[in-house]
Parts: sequence; C-alpha cells; structure tokens
Amino acid sequence: MTIKVGDRIPNATLNYLKDGVQAINTDEIFKGKNVVLFSVPGAFTPTCSAKHLPGYVENLAKFTNKGIDVACLAVNDAFVMDAWAKNQKVPENLRMLADGNGTFSKSLGLEMDGTAFGLGMRGKRFALYASNSTSRRQASSRYPAPTRCWRRWADIPIPLAGKDGPTGRLRVVL
Repeated sequence: MTIKVGDRIPNATLNYLKDGVQAINTDEIFKGKNVVLFSVPGAFTPTCSAKHLPGYVENLAKFTNKGIDVACLAVNDAFVMDAWAKNQKVPENLRMLADGNGTFSKSLGLEMDGTAFGLGMRGKRFALYASNSTSRRQASSRYPAPTRCWRRWADIPIPLAGKDGPTGRLRVVL
C-alpha cells in the first residue's frame, strides 16, 4: 500500500558514502525533524540530472533557513549516489541516499518496474514532506512522466511550523 498523508515513515536502512559506505536508519533522518525527501528513478539519468536534482540544489537554502532538511533518494548504490553528487555539485547538507535494493521505496509503496526501459526495479519520482517521521505532504508521478508533470506536482506548498503553528508556506518550483 502507498504511504499516505498522516502515515509514519517506515523503518528502513539506507546508505551513503563518507569514509566508506555508511548505513543510516530512517529514524536518524526523520525523527524530531522536518524533512523533504525526493526520489528520482536513477542517478545520472538525463531528466533527473537536468530537471529534478538541480531545483533542490538551487533552493536548498530556502529549506534550511526554515529548519527543513532535504534528502535525495534513488535505487542506486552509495558509490553512484556519491559520484552523482560530485558531478552535480550537490552541497554536503543535501543528503544523497542510496536505496540499493529498493526496499525502502517498496515499503513506501512507491516502487516502479522500469524493466521496459532497461532500468529494472526502481523508485518512482516522488516528493514528500515529513515532520517528526510522519508524512505531511506528498506527491508522486507515474513513470515515465513528462517534465511538465514533475513541475506541476513538485510545486507542493509546505507549511512552515512556528511556535504557534504554521507561519507560512514554502514553494519550490523545479
């Protein structure tokens, strides 16, 4: 079943590269934090490299200034994600997470079969905003989706929490 607004982020282990392959649990990523997680079908794919990742890189400060962490997820290994981050000049505070076997994407119900495109099993294009390990906003696309579809659903208003509740909205248009 696909994750819905109000659902908790499933417990899973992802990987990243820093002095070797490091494991990180989703609780470390989401618990007690506000996080935007976006997923792409694959690192180094033309549309993901040209249209998806750059928007988050360019707007990272808008998120971090509001106390929101940003993470990119793909069904690739940690070495590929690290090479892609270097190639795309991704700042260190934008986490590049590897879901090597696609188990986290599958636990979210957001896996896709890309075998018709020579990609094997992958994660769908999606973005979600989570607060304290709970999904608050999300959107996903069917694959393959034209870029204009990504632009439409990625423009998700994210409530910005203040001491007295929501204080505004943050929009990032890719």
